[in-house]
Amino acid sequence: MTVLLDAVGLVRLFGARRAVDGIDLALGAGEALALFGPNGAGKTTLLRILAGLLKPGAGRATIAGAALPADAARARIGLISHRTMLYDALTARENVRFAARLHGIADEPGATQRALETLRVADRADVPVRALSRGLQQRVAIARAIVHAPDVILADEPYTGLDEQGSAALTALLKERRAAGAALVVVTHHLHEGLAVASHAAVMRAGKFARLERTDGLDPARYAAEYRELVS
Repeated sequence: MTVLLDAVGLVRLFGARRAVDGIDLALGAGEALALFGPNGAGKTTLLRILAGLLKPGAGRATIAGAALPADAARARIGLISHRTMLYDALTARENVRFAARLHGIADEPGATQRALETLRVADRADVPVRALSRGLQQRVAIARAIVHAPDVILADEPYTGLDEQGSAALTALLKERRAAGAALVVVTHHLHEGLAVASHAAVMRAGKFARLERTDGLDPARYAAEYRELVS
């Protein structure tokens, strides 16, 4: 199996606090990690390190063999956040097409249209982002993150603001990208949604993985009860 995401001994300190404390993680093509944990556990910090946005104090991470934070590694990542960070004055189409252009996609219009259709927001493609609802803005942000068909998708609370249709579109997208051979890390507080798309599940607490396992055979109800006990 091709290893797409490989992290060894990641550490990140904020003052005396170890937000990430010796994390090891390896995901191959078609594997997905659902990452759970209470607020302040270090999940977002870990994701930002894996995206090349933060440098670890110790350890290393590679994307498809390229060391972070090099551009060659970051170009293969799609980052989905609960903060859309869209250009409000541009339309949905312009936001997504701008990302396609940055990634050097030859067929910018075609890739843009496909991404908008995947997130079921193509009918609002030419509306300025500032005029869209919070949920539709989140769909546009997701379309922008995956327009270049990234090898690795890092998602931080990606279901934030999405309605039932948007959530279904995102779940279908994550499953499709897994089937196509991408590796995923999905940070979420929604255990059932996370387990539905994941091959592995982890619980992060105080900067460490308190639990990491394959999802094969996991009972979601029992896992939820054990999770509550673990983080209480």
